[in-house]
Amino acid sequence: MTDTVVTRFAPSPTGFLHIGGGRTALFNWLYAKARGGKMLLRIEDTDRERSTPGAIEAILDGLNWLGITWDSEPVYQFSRADRHREVVDQLLAAGRAYRCYASPDELTQMREKARAEGRTRLYDGRWRDRPDSDAPAGVKPVIRFKAPLEGETVVDDQVQGRVTWQNENLDDLVLLRSDGNPTYMLAVVVDDHDMGVTHIIRGDDHLNNAARQKQIYEALGWTVPVMAHIPLIHGPDGSKLSKRHGALGVDAYRALGYLPEAMRNYLVRLGWAHGDQEMFSTEEMIAAFDLPQIGRSPARFDFAKLENLNGHYIRKTDDHALLTAIEHLLPHIAGGDKIAAKLTDEMRGKLIAAMPGLKERAKTLIELIDSAGFLFAARPIAIDPKAAPLLTPEARGLLAGLAAELAAVDSWTAETTEAALRAFAERQNVKLGSVAQPVRAALTGRTTSPGIFDVLAVLGREESLGRLSDQASEAP
Repeated sequence: MTDTVVTRFAPSPTGFLHIGGGRTALFNWLYAKARGGKMLLRIEDTDRERSTPGAIEAILDGLNWLGITWDSEPVYQFSRADRHREVVDQLLAAGRAYRCYASPDELTQMREKARAEGRTRLYDGRWRDRPDSDAPAGVKPVIRFKAPLEGETVVDDQVQGRVTWQNENLDDLVLLRSDGNPTYMLAVVVDDHDMGVTHIIRGDDHLNNAARQKQIYEALGWTVPVMAHIPLIHGPDGSKLSKRHGALGVDAYRALGYLPEAMRNYLVRLGWAHGDQEMFSTEEMIAAFDLPQIGRSPARFDFAKLENLNGHYIRKTDDHALLTAIEHLLPHIAGGDKIAAKLTDEMRGKLIAAMPGLKERAKTLIELIDSAGFLFAARPIAIDPKAAPLLTPEARGLLAGLAAELAAVDSWTAETTEAALRAFAERQNVKLGSVAQPVRAALTGRTTSPGIFDVLAVLGREESLGRLSDQASEAP
């Protein structure tokens, strides 16, 4: 066994990369990175009916978006079936596995009897020591593992602590089905061994598998990897995470406008803590992450906390980097193609100029794009129903007068337009808000926006005056 730490992420490609899978991948990645090791990727595609190329692509895409990299080419479990069968032959030769010819009816009777007697060991071992000469004609056997009948199996788990199983309660599990296909339980052990995996970090729904897999390792004389079983993620109410809580694919969070940096930060804090620190750069995560700091209780998913964290990341992200993030997001959202078509160099410049004001309020990139909508709007711009009451006849009259004064401003900046607007309000003997709010409605169609003088500066003289004139009228 090498001294190099080797972890692995081993998703089944039967759907998208869900949020729990994303966290498991992150934990494996961080643990390996912190120790100068490797994280490998294995696609567990043995379920041929449900495993699809589209799902594999979605998993790889989700990992790439999260910024989680893997070493070497992905390993595809199904392609290793011959190797799995080879190991079963080893176990048969060593007397640690046997052929079982029990019929489906016999198995059903065994299970029913065991459950009626309150036993967890469902298979009664009737073929453990019978010779193959007793085999019924024409029946293809399964190959079962000859599990120890006495003693106990112990796993010193890095998260769960010392976990003990009584061997008398563990079944002789099937290693090879009657059609010759290996089972998941066998394939995982063989693949982890052959890939040199030193640390298995996975959800605690696999904890019961750990005892059976350890027995297979020991039967083969292989070193058992260090194991860490992470509690699953629950909803805010403590129940199993569902779609209403946030059990979405990682790709869905991208489409909702979350930044991958924020997502990584949020996921690392789901069940893991490092003192009271909440915000982590990637470098800080790698330096601090360790398995014993993972709690044993299920983590609770909180959309509000994720939104607030994402808003913080948006505010601290460079304006040009945010524009790039928006452009990367557009192909994944409805109507994104129409926005992309309007992103001329001039429009990119306007977005960059508006970004400081836009990102102050936005908690997601979707909100940021939405609040930047006024930049893309064609004249005459649509007025939001909430903003319409601001454009009273009196307000429209003020807009007409203001447009005339602004037209005389020499150098068009936030500062010069602010001075002109303030002077106009003072001469009209009205409060600044009585002018500024109708101006906001006329320029953006909304009641909220970045600072109104920044909006004037970003839109420029011609567009600003045009929009004001569209909504202006002569004073009554």
